[in-house]
Amino acid sequence: MTSPANHLGDKAPHAGWFSTTHWSVVLDAADSTAPGGQEALEQLCRTYWSPLYAYVRQRGYAPEDAQDLTQAFFARFLERKTVQLARRERGKFRSFLLTSLKHFLANEWERARAEKRGGGQTLISWDAPSVEERYPLEASPELTPDKVFERRWALTLFQSALARLREESVAEGKADHFETLKAFLTDQPAEGDYAAVAARLNMTPGAVPMAVHRLRKRYGQVVREEIAHTVASDAEVQDELRYLVTLVTG
Repeated sequence: MTSPANHLGDKAPHAGWFSTTHWSVVLDAADSTAPGGQEALEQLCRTYWSPLYAYVRQRGYAPEDAQDLTQAFFARFLERKTVQLARRERGKFRSFLLTSLKHFLANEWERARAEKRGGGQTLISWDAPSVEERYPLEASPELTPDKVFERRWALTLFQSALARLREESVAEGKADHFETLKAFLTDQPAEGDYAAVAARLNMTPGAVPMAVHRLRKRYGQVVREEIAHTVASDAEVQDELRYLVTLVTG
């Protein structure tokens, strides 16, 4: 696999990317009068459960306890007991989430277990085997829980960008093109690959590298938009991108 940095480029973020960030979702949810804030926050939790679950597992909790704990953390989060503490100026959203989870582990886990036994809020429907399959394979004893969280965060963000790219292609009626070309987002073509793709998609040989270039360019834009949603300012996007790339390629 080639580094995502090979085609993500160094373009400056677009100002419009910061109109709806994860911070704004959290801050809206903390305001009971903000329309749709709670629903958006729930979707945010569904998106980023995997890094949090991975962190808890790496702390040594058994799968069932880790599932209960992650659910309980989300319940606290959605009750606005956590979101009311959010401040955009505190920096990266991933740091805020991890700090919130650590606080929860240190102070509220026993009470959360008692509430779970009595019947608590279920945000995510757990499928135990698939949950463990998504627990990072790189979660070796040598890695700290923080590092496992960050790696899974990076993978989740890149996967979210890829899902957006797929949705755009489907909307444009180019689902087959996307499924065929997406491998070239991370892998360099071997000899004859582009010719085979051209035959499959009924394209000219010269059109394939151009299509790959456009897909890579758009992927880079989407990744930057996703990162912009998690940081406080445009000045942080490039540094965060470089760091996330090192997490998944290092």
